[in-house]
Amino acid sequence: MNQTTTNHQAKDSLSFLNPAAPEPWASFIEQIDRVAPHLGPLAKWIDTLKHPKRILIVDVPIVRDDGTVAHYEGYRVQHNMSRGPGKGGVRYHPAVTLNEVMALSGWMTVKNAALNLPYGGAKGGIRLDPRAHSRDELQRITRRYTSEIGVIIGPEKDIPAPDVGTNDQTMAWMMDTYSMNVGCTATGVVTGKPVSLGGSLGRHEATGRGVFIAAREAGQRMGVAIAGARVVVQGFGNVGGIAARMFHEAGAKVVALQDHSATLANEAGIDVPAALAYVQAHGGLAGFGGAAPISSDDFWLLPSDFLVPAALEGQIVPERAQQLRTKIIVEGANGPTTPAADDILRERGILVVPDVLANAGGVTVSYFEWVQDFSSFFWSEEEINSRLERIMVGAFDGIWKMATERGVSLRTATFIIACHRVLAAREQRGLYP
Repeated sequence: MNQTTTNHQAKDSLSFLNPAAPEPWASFIEQIDRVAPHLGPLAKWIDTLKHPKRILIVDVPIVRDDGTVAHYEGYRVQHNMSRGPGKGGVRYHPAVTLNEVMALSGWMTVKNAALNLPYGGAKGGIRLDPRAHSRDELQRITRRYTSEIGVIIGPEKDIPAPDVGTNDQTMAWMMDTYSMNVGCTATGVVTGKPVSLGGSLGRHEATGRGVFIAAREAGQRMGVAIAGARVVVQGFGNVGGIAARMFHEAGAKVVALQDHSATLANEAGIDVPAALAYVQAHGGLAGFGGAAPISSDDFWLLPSDFLVPAALEGQIVPERAQQLRTKIIVEGANGPTTPAADDILRERGILVVPDVLANAGGVTVSYFEWVQDFSSFFWSEEEINSRLERIMVGAFDGIWKMATERGVSLRTATFIIACHRVLAAREQRGLYP
């Protein structure tokens, strides 16, 4: 099967995604513009956030298993590094574009600053469908990509991590390739590695755990208890799947799930552990017997207490925002809600816990992993989860207070706090030369 055919089929399998959303970078720029009136004297530096510091576009050629040569386009964008080295994932997906990677790197800048982690924002990606490649091909792609971007990454320069379509094995290949090229084992060049290679306990579940913590904190302030709550989750991978499981364990009723293969609902509640086991065995929800298929349009109309979009960006556009029947949206994905949709949701009284807060659990535990690698001293999973809880709850408290004081959304409050931190660092450092 040639690559063109494979990518078209992959896009067809993602037909539930909404193509009407604006370009992700345009959404990010609008979010930055909205925070400008709240920055005071630091507003003069705001254009810093509208210009990525560094963009690298690379060709990634490999010999495929059938002997043909294939070329893939890869990216690494370093958005802002005023507060520390770049930090952000690498995604493998057929719809990856430079525009998307730029936006994702910008959201990483905001996310890291909002959680007060000593990082700037970065992101990477390769436009391909990982499901259409063998393990050996993915290893060759990863190693060539790592070699191509090796000039700008490093434990004190830019630290990649897993994202959509990548995992701990991808990070192991990246770490090994970088280490071979620099002549020593550099475990801190990536996070999200296997524990045997310097990875951290708790990292695999960290993003989904953070989503659940954010949902719980929002529910407490809105008078919506987790126990007995109706929950709808879009995306059933590492983020959505873990979050759904934690909702289920806390007594919530997960009434609908959607992934790349199917949209399913069960008013009595879906057996989430059984669904996770099914996906592990079959690669997707299609065919799972514990819920009935529904249309992707009906998915957005289901009444719920918590809606967790944990797939890709641009899912909640104005049309969908008008139709949603939920109380609290907890963004597990990056950029799932457009600015125009944000306004509609606010007018309708639907609380949105933004991505730059809700899904920050992953990068927080990546920070723990990076620190552990530098010190060669590793913490228990209980310690990791306790530290994550403390940082997430502290950040949520500060953002909630800012939103209340300024009369703004949680997203704008998060951007106010983060942009103040980033631009204060920029001003204090000055410009060189």
